[in-house]
Amino acid sequence: MKAAAVRAFDADPAGVTAYGPAGGYLPLREWIAAKHGVDVDQVLVTNGSLQADAFLFGQLVSAGDRVVVERPTYDRTLANLRSMGAVVHQVSTGPDGIDVEELRALLVSGVRPVLAHLIPNFQNPSGVTLSLEKRRAVLELAREYGFAVFEDDPYVDIRFRGEPLPSMLSLDGSGVVVHASSFTKTVCPGVRVGYLVGPKTVIAEVAAKATSLYISPGMVAQATVHQFCVSGDLEASIKTVRAALAERASVLAGSLRRHLPEARFTEPDGGYFLWVELPEDVDVAAVVPAATERGVAVVKGSDFLLEGGRHALRLAYSAVTVDQIDEGVRRLAEAVASVRG
Repeated sequence: MKAAAVRAFDADPAGVTAYGPAGGYLPLREWIAAKHGVDVDQVLVTNGSLQADAFLFGQLVSAGDRVVVERPTYDRTLANLRSMGAVVHQVSTGPDGIDVEELRALLVSGVRPVLAHLIPNFQNPSGVTLSLEKRRAVLELAREYGFAVFEDDPYVDIRFRGEPLPSMLSLDGSGVVVHASSFTKTVCPGVRVGYLVGPKTVIAEVAAKATSLYISPGMVAQATVHQFCVSGDLEASIKTVRAALAERASVLAGSLRRHLPEARFTEPDGGYFLWVELPEDVDVAAVVPAATERGVAVVKGSDFLLEGGRHALRLAYSAVTVDQIDEGVRRLAEAVASVRG
C-alpha cells in the first residue's frame, strides 16, 4: 500500500491532491467499469460500501416504503433502513440463499417493495451463497413486480471453494440491479473505498447528492487503490486472503463439530462469517457475556433479525489465527454449557 501510494503521487500529483469529481477518481472508475463490463458513467466510487448503501437507500427509499431483506441480514442494513422509516420485510434464507417461494408469496399477497437488498456471496452474517437458479428467479420477480435489486457484494472475490457464479448485475437485462462492492475486504479496511454500479440515471442522481455532501471524495485513497489494482498487487492480496480464510473456516467447522456437536451451520465457500444455530434450550443473550468472560468474542443472532435469533450466533474467523480457533470454540462450548437450560 505504501508503494502504491508513492506511485499514485508520482503518476498523477495534480489528480491526487486536487478536488475531484463526485463520481470518484476517474482512472479507478474506468478500472471498475472494465471489470464489470459497463460504461464509466455507470460507476460511482464511495467512501466504503456502507456509504454506497446509504446513498442508494437515500435515493430509492422513502419513509413508509416497503423493502425486502434477507433473514438474517447485516445489522447496519437493518438499522439504516429502519431509521429512514422504511417498512422492512425479512425473507428466510437457506443453504442456497433467499427463499424465493417465500418472496413470491409475499409479493402475491400484495406487498410492493421498492427495493430488495441481497448479499449474494458468503452473506453477512449467514455465510451462505445465493444459487444461480435463485439469482435468475429473483431477477424475474423484480421485473414482474417492478422493484429494484440491490446486489450488495463486498465478499465476492473471497471465494476459496467451488466455482464463481455470475453476478446479478451481469445477468440483468432490464436495468433493475444496482451493484455495490468494496476494496475493504481485498485491500485493507482502513482504505475506505467502495463503489456502486448501476443505471446511469441512478448513478448521476446519487453523484449530485454526493457533491452537495462532501464536494470531493478522498482522492488520495482512491488513487492509491487504483495503483494497487493495476500493478497486480490486488490479485496477490486476494490470493493471500483466500488461502488464510479457507484454512480458518475449515478449522472452525471442524472445531464446532468436535466441541459443539449439536450446533447446526452451513460451512461457507468463502467470506468471513459462519452462522451457528444452537439448541433451543440455549439463549445466546446469556452465552455472549459468558463467552466474553472466557475471552471469546461472538455476536448475537438477534442483532441481524427483526425478531427471533435467540439461539443463534455469528462467528467471524478473519481476526484469529488457526492455532486460536480450536481453543476459542472449546471456550465457547464451555460458555454454552455454563448457561444451558
